[in-house]
Amino acid sequence: MASATDSGGAPGPAAPAALRRSLGFRDLVVYGLLFIAPMAPVGVFGTLDAASHGAVALVYLVATVAMGLTAFSYAQMVRVAPQAGSVFTYARKGLGEGAGLIAGWMAMLDYLLIPAVAYLFSGIAMNALVPEVSRWVWTALAVVVTTALNLWGVRAAARVGFAVLAMEVLVLLVFVVAAAVVLVQDGPRRGWLSPLTGDGSLGFGTAAVLGAVSVAVLSYLGFDAVASFAEEVTGGSERVASRALLFCLVLAGTLFIVQSFLAALLMPVSAAELAADPVRQGPAFYTAAESSVGFWLHDLVAISKAVGAAFAALAGQAAAGRLVFAMARERRLPRALARTSDGTPRAALLVAATVTLVAAVWAARRDDGLDHLVSVVDVGALVAFTLLHASVVGWFVVRRREGPPNWGKHLVVPVFGAAVTVTVIVEASRTAQLVGAVWLVVGLVVLFVQRGRRDLPGDTAAGA
Repeated sequence: MASATDSGGAPGPAAPAALRRSLGFRDLVVYGLLFIAPMAPVGVFGTLDAASHGAVALVYLVATVAMGLTAFSYAQMVRVAPQAGSVFTYARKGLGEGAGLIAGWMAMLDYLLIPAVAYLFSGIAMNALVPEVSRWVWTALAVVVTTALNLWGVRAAARVGFAVLAMEVLVLLVFVVAAAVVLVQDGPRRGWLSPLTGDGSLGFGTAAVLGAVSVAVLSYLGFDAVASFAEEVTGGSERVASRALLFCLVLAGTLFIVQSFLAALLMPVSAAELAADPVRQGPAFYTAAESSVGFWLHDLVAISKAVGAAFAALAGQAAAGRLVFAMARERRLPRALARTSDGTPRAALLVAATVTLVAAVWAARRDDGLDHLVSVVDVGALVAFTLLHASVVGWFVVRRREGPPNWGKHLVVPVFGAAVTVTVIVEASRTAQLVGAVWLVVGLVVLFVQRGRRDLPGDTAAGA
């Protein structure tokens, strides 16, 4: 279905641009899991193990519950507004136009930079396998290939993504089976319950676990991308999208807990040794796999991470395109970005892909590029999550648009969820906080400039 903005003729009243409904429950789950990445703990396992004093599985258990609060708030709002735009749309509904713009603006920082990090991960992994080709070339190639798939259409990209996701899950299953065999034959390197209680080398500390949780929640960023595709779901979009979103969070959390539990049991060094030698933290998961199972598993996991990272970026780029499209459709970004072709927001996708390409290639050409990108990707999402929780309270409790509120679902859960996201923001790096603050100020300037425009929808429309 082409947008009315694409057709010729004299300008006049036109129906809002619409996206093609072609996705089902499985497709939404594929996009959500691709963006999260089933083996996301691989890269941060050593850091979390050292920070939590060896209780890394407990960290992911607590993080899953904490992020479950945000997933539950998403599920409440996606039923209210099953449209593209995700938190931008929800904040408009629950809090008004200004808050909607800021929520979308902050989420955009996350949606544009997380794919850049994933592309860079893919480029680094491929460069390690084929060092003759520079990592920036691999990074750029990953952007081009996945952008072409996204431009082909959301359904086609979901089909290819399903194959990649199946490969990642298969590799994870191989790791689980191989680890189980080794544990049965040789026993664990640490105590059987140490992934939940700590390995004893540094003692158990609640503060240490909670501090590690503030880092672990970043592994879940991307599950919210499911909400961005709600407008493209066939039949019962609000129910399908909300179920898919919650399912993604629970499944990802289960996968994270299982693999971190097994890796901790196989880890040949203690959490204290990892804490004393930060250089060993990055490859710690690979060290556990290689020392216990064999080098072949190291290579298998590395290849899976290389391909999986590129397709995590595909899902992120697709979600970013939907956010840009939704904000343009509401005239918060240039109207040209709200155009669709055959139900695909190609203009918005190309803009998102261009920004991501520039950021990813810039980082790939610098030795410290990855550190710069990783340090700033989380704050935008966490601010947007906080506004999401506020939107639930605003819509159900303050405006009472759905009748008498359910105090547990519509007040207690979002308040606790907001407390979690605010805590993580406070624990974030100074660089991340500074970049987030600058991006927020720019968004406030944009909001101030747009306040005087008469062609923008008002708060009344937002709450309708």
